[in-house]
Amino acid sequence: MTGPVRREIRHVSRYFYPRPVRDSVMSLCMKPRDDATQKLLEFRVQTEPAALISEGTDCFGNAKHVLNIHFAHRSVEIVARSTVEKRPPAPLPPSLGAAAWDEMRSWRDSFALWDFTHSSPFTRPSPALDAFASEVGVRPGDDPLESLLRLSDILHDSFQYTPGVTSAQSTIEHILASRRGVCQDYSHVMIALARRWGAPARYVSGYLYVEGREDEQAPSTATHAWVECLLPDLGWVGFDPTNRVLADHRHVAIAVGRDHTDTTPVWGIFRGGEESRLEVEVRVR
Repeated sequence: MTGPVRREIRHVSRYFYPRPVRDSVMSLCMKPRDDATQKLLEFRVQTEPAALISEGTDCFGNAKHVLNIHFAHRSVEIVARSTVEKRPPAPLPPSLGAAAWDEMRSWRDSFALWDFTHSSPFTRPSPALDAFASEVGVRPGDDPLESLLRLSDILHDSFQYTPGVTSAQSTIEHILASRRGVCQDYSHVMIALARRWGAPARYVSGYLYVEGREDEQAPSTATHAWVECLLPDLGWVGFDPTNRVLADHRHVAIAVGRDHTDTTPVWGIFRGGEESRLEVEVRVR
């Protein structure tokens, strides 16, 4: 891949309620980022029934929309359409040198990077994480870039990609015990270990354009997640441990955060019902 490529995304979320509800308020995190690796050309969101929608930005620079429906309704359909131009990532050097660790570890107490250098609810240190790292022999080496690439490879080889065995509330102990999970789980484990080593690390939610490559582990009908680590002179570098690759022209980023709770595509509250059923459909071309 030598030049930019254009991606069109259609992301549909449908909520169904067993009886009418009202006063639905939802936070949407579905607008792709506009940064050095991708250019957002178009974004629009529509709902059925029609809703009041306002836009803002959170503390991580992610675009957020707030949706309000104050009359009775039995369902809500949210359709987000995006067009993004992806640029090929810059080639990485073979290594950064041992001195890079010292610079990275000096960032630990930086106010701007605090959220990405300290633990969060789903990236906490634990005895299970220590035991796993010891078992598979993963530890920081002399060079941070080489160490993070090796970590991504080891996680890919250690876990089995299995949708449905974990949920949004699953801790990293779940995948460490079962060795099965999805991209969210792979990413949480990598973030927890990278931060312990002294590398600022953040969770990235987005989409993966599935090309049918060997070992490509991500459904084409769902969102995807990976990890970015801040490295000296390189900036934020994307690692996809689920697929054992660096983030490339196939990856379209929506949002970044401490863990998946900061990047949830849709969450909210309503009055008048006890539960809801969700259907999600994602298409990337």
